[in-house]
Formats: sequence, structure tokens, C-alpha cells
Amino acid sequence: MTAGGAENPRALPLAGVRVLDVSQVMAGPYACMLLADLGADVIKIEPPGGGDQTRGAMGFKMKGPDSMGFLNMNRNKRSVVLNLKTDAGRALLLRLAKDADILIENYRPGAMTRLGLGYDVLKEVNPRLVYTSISGFGQTGPWADRPGFDLMAQAMSGVMSVTGYPGGPPVKAGVPVADIGCALFAIYGTLAAYIGAKASGQGQYIDASLFDSAMAFSVWDICDYWGTGKPPEPLGTANKMTAPYQAMASADGYFVMGANNQKLWLKLCELMARPDLATDPRFLTISLRLANRAVLVEELERSFKEKPKDYWVDTLLAAGIPAGPILTYPEAFESEHGQARNMRMEIDHPIEGKVPNIGFAVKLLGTPQQVRLHPPLLGEHTEEVLSELGIGADELADLSALGAFAP
Repeated sequence: MTAGGAENPRALPLAGVRVLDVSQVMAGPYACMLLADLGADVIKIEPPGGGDQTRGAMGFKMKGPDSMGFLNMNRNKRSVVLNLKTDAGRALLLRLAKDADILIENYRPGAMTRLGLGYDVLKEVNPRLVYTSISGFGQTGPWADRPGFDLMAQAMSGVMSVTGYPGGPPVKAGVPVADIGCALFAIYGTLAAYIGAKASGQGQYIDASLFDSAMAFSVWDICDYWGTGKPPEPLGTANKMTAPYQAMASADGYFVMGANNQKLWLKLCELMARPDLATDPRFLTISLRLANRAVLVEELERSFKEKPKDYWVDTLLAAGIPAGPILTYPEAFESEHGQARNMRMEIDHPIEGKVPNIGFAVKLLGTPQQVRLHPPLLGEHTEEVLSELGIGADELADLSALGAFAP
């Protein structure tokens, strides 16, 4: 199978770890994919019918029934269909949980408990189980019962209040920072708890939320408020801690640059043949440049607009001043650096053929991640996984009759 990284005789770090992925859409599936990429045996528990909502309801579809979004968040997993609304389906999940190391779910708070599948029940079946719940606003607090998606988390965490340009309408971050951030924080807590359980034999419950995760990104912004008492406001591409550090207009479009310390500032003035800026009393220090940011940008762009953006990026970089172009996603993934970092890879799929996938964001050089399994077809591994529980054809037929796999 085409993937990032060659075959390696050493076992992947999470080889032998079994994860039950009882989640849908983004934060939960993405978190479980990260574990799968590291070698965990991730069993994706999907409801009968359409399975994970992202299979058919969200994103661009290819040849088969699954969306490109699903195909990019569910590699290296096995799919098992269970109807958790039936006694037989719930009993099977309990049997799977007995030998699992980790369970990750992202139902509304309380839903798993009402099904009889909450942590209090599963820890009796498996005391060493690490049980992670992902939700919009967490399992406690007055907003816990609210439906939570990335947009709401960005809005209610403060992120949207500092995104966009001054005086403009509300703007969310262009990528789902609350969803992906929550996935990352959830895995950080889950793996820490798993390491602890290996030593103590006792698992624990992990409560991760989009709201908390989005707030955790606010280090600069909330510290600015706590220090000054003034709520931060959107600054476009600028930075509240230093200037100039933002997108600048050139003769043929925008580029980004950052002369964010005194040495780089003086070098920029020299490079632009603008000694007047270096001695201008409005720009002598970072604090003054921040206070006079608007006129500073105006002065700099007078010079930048004399030549095209590529000239400025090359010239600034040659002088040791951070700078770069503003790339589209196709340009970023197809760039020489994006290709060198293997950020686009292709995986084999029984229906789609070659499917593009985002490459591994972190490279493990000793045990490089591999794509071992294609994103699973709905229920593709149900019989395989249940046979590992010792369930034969007769019992499988009985369970099917009891509604374990279908409504």
C-alpha cells in the first residue's frame, strides 16, 4: 500500500494497543486515526444504516458511497457495525471492551450512560480501560447539554472575537481549530492515562471538549487581557506582541514578513534603503511600532509596492528576515517542500483505487508510521472482529436475529 515511510521491521509504538472508536464526524475519528497511524488496532464501531455521518452526509464523494472527508480521517481502522440501541449490540460492545485498552466516544453527554455503556459500567468490565469522551462543551457545566460543533466552540470560546479584521463582521478560523485541537488534546490525555494504567492497572475517565480546547489556544490573547484589562480585538494578519509582523502589499499582491526584533527591524530599514524609518521617533522600539502600527504599515507598503512579492520574499530571506508567499492549499501541497515532507500521500482503496490522503504531521524516524489498512467499508470487519471474540457462524446468525447489526 502506498504510504509515507518505508517498511520497518520494528513494531510501531502502539502495536498491540486496542482502541474502540465509538465516534463520528471529526474530532473523535481524527483522534482515533492518530492512534491507528501509530500502530494501534482501532475498531470503528458504527451504527447500522449509513454508519459514520461523514461517510455520506459531508464532503465531496468519489466513486463509492464514502466522502473524501471520511477517507481522510479513518485509515488504518477496522469497521464493525453494531446497533447499540439493542441489548445484543450493547452486549457485544461490552465483550469488546473487556480486552480493549482505550475507548473514545463523542456522543452527547449522558448518551452512553443512558445506553448502559458509560464509564462506570465499562470500568467494572475492564478496570484498566481508558475511557475518553469528546463533546462540544464537556461533561459538566451549564452548557454541557448544548449541541457543540466547531463553529459554536470558536464563537463561544473567544476565538472568533480575535479573528478577522478590525471593525469587520465575525469570522471563524478557516480550518476547524476546535475540532482538530480537541482531537490533539484528547490524545495527549488519553496516552498519558494509558501509560499510567500500564503502571497501576487502573484506567480512568477523560473529559475533552471543543470549547476547552479552543480556549487553550488563547495564550497570547487572554494574557494580554489579564495584563491590561482590555479585551483583545481582531488584528487581521498582524500580531499583538510585535511589529512589523504581518501580510504586506507589494506591486502584484500580498506576502508575509516579520522583522520582529530590533536587529531585524534595522536590517529591514537598511535593505529597503529607508534610513528615515530607522530614526523615525514613532518606530524606534517595538512598543512604539505597535502603537503606531497603521502608519508603520503604510510607510512600509510605500516601498513594498515598488516591486513584486516574489522579489521581496527572495530578498528578505537572503538577508535573514523571515518572509514567505501566501499559498493556496494546492500550491502548499504541491510545493517542493510539501512534497519533500510527504504531506500528500496516496493509499489504496478497493473501490476508489488510489485515494489522496494528508501525510503524517509528525515523523517518527525510528518507527515511521505506515498505512496498513485502507479506510474501511461500512461493516467490512464485523465478522472478522467478532470471530476474535470466539463468535462462530451460528452465534453470529443468532445475534443478527436479535438486531445486533441492524435496526
